[in-house]
Amino acid sequence: MRVAIIGTGYVGLTTGACLAFIGHTVSCLDTDEPKIRALKSGQIPIYEPDLEDLLEDARPNLTFTSSYAEAIPGAEVVFIAVGTPPTPSGAPNLEYLSQAARCIGQHINGDFTVVVNKSTVPIGSGNWVGSLLRESSEHRTDGVIPDFAVASNPEFLREGTALHDSLYPDRIVIGADEQRALEVLYSLYRPIVDQTFQAPTFLPRPESMFAVPLVSTDLASAELIKYAANAFLALKISFVNEIGHLAECVGANISEVARGIGLDSRIGPRFLNAGIGWGGSCFGKDTAALIATAGEYGLHMPIVEAAKIINSRQRDRVVEKLLRELKILKGRTIGLLGLAFKPNTDDLREAPAIEIAQKLIDRGVRVKAHDPIALERFESEHRSMGVHLCTSPLEVADGCDALVLVTEWNDYRDLDWDLVAKKMRNAFVLDGRHALDADKLSRAGIHYVTIS
Repeated sequence: MRVAIIGTGYVGLTTGACLAFIGHTVSCLDTDEPKIRALKSGQIPIYEPDLEDLLEDARPNLTFTSSYAEAIPGAEVVFIAVGTPPTPSGAPNLEYLSQAARCIGQHINGDFTVVVNKSTVPIGSGNWVGSLLRESSEHRTDGVIPDFAVASNPEFLREGTALHDSLYPDRIVIGADEQRALEVLYSLYRPIVDQTFQAPTFLPRPESMFAVPLVSTDLASAELIKYAANAFLALKISFVNEIGHLAECVGANISEVARGIGLDSRIGPRFLNAGIGWGGSCFGKDTAALIATAGEYGLHMPIVEAAKIINSRQRDRVVEKLLRELKILKGRTIGLLGLAFKPNTDDLREAPAIEIAQKLIDRGVRVKAHDPIALERFESEHRSMGVHLCTSPLEVADGCDALVLVTEWNDYRDLDWDLVAKKMRNAFVLDGRHALDADKLSRAGIHYVTIS
């Protein structure tokens, strides 16, 4: 099938690469011309494991452009995968979505086209995009009367494993109010649903993967599924962090508590990791948008609201722990291990490290930091903060009064902690992710504390 994808961020670029790899003809469009020039020359603007290899394999079926006139006419499916950043009220900013919809309406031809909201958008956005398409097409001067339907196809990608999640997903959700649109999307995804494509050698198919569940529903339900899924995962993390606070008070081990409840098949072990809490582009934005949407109907969502409050409190607990151990923070040097919001990405959106660094700087702390991948992006996006960036964890440790593990990169698990201890002014490590070997650090003479 012929596919156009608007937006070349994490979602758009990953989706385009995967659809081209399984045999579709894909045109990725972005109005950022320098980014398009970079992609045409083989430069990738984001870090995602295996993406470079997949793009190379998919290149015969994949093109990049900044022109709607090149990408949209003739496309049977058009994905909108633009950013929807949060506004101060928590509701998403739909400016880029509106621009994309209007431009699509100017360029789709008379053949039936499915326009798909891939971006995470508020419930009801499908109807709104449909009205924008109709309004835009009414002002065309070429006499073409577009035939289209709007659908929702929410993404459930985890940065760091986005290609695996695209090719071997837990489920595929498609929503539309026209049966024709659902049939087109089923044809598009059939190689993934049936797992009939040849798996890439660098990303083999899981042995247990035979078919992928397809959830076919209406527009509003598909839109709500995305928000509800992310809100529930955010709730699990905030729940275990709230239990962790109680565990610390009563002398319980939160890691053992999480393991004990996670073995219950009704609960499951995933997203029960106590620590600094969630970050990234999805959970914070989507929980805020869900609350904002409910507010439009006069509804309150106290459980979701509590998840956000608890998550924010975990950042304050880092400062509280450091104060408890060091007594005075002003004039101290504290190192942060990890800047990205999670391992295997360079994404800094809502990254806990940024908020923690700012809280420490506000208290007169000199903050040093390292990240295996995200240093360049941090330097570009947050230079004004005044964080001293280091090229190695040992450089961070040198002269530090404390180290805080913020992102659980494997690089940090495997550090020479004996050498780290010798470099530090005060051998104290605060493990914000319960990721380090406490016995190993203790043997190195390091005072080891966790965020419960």
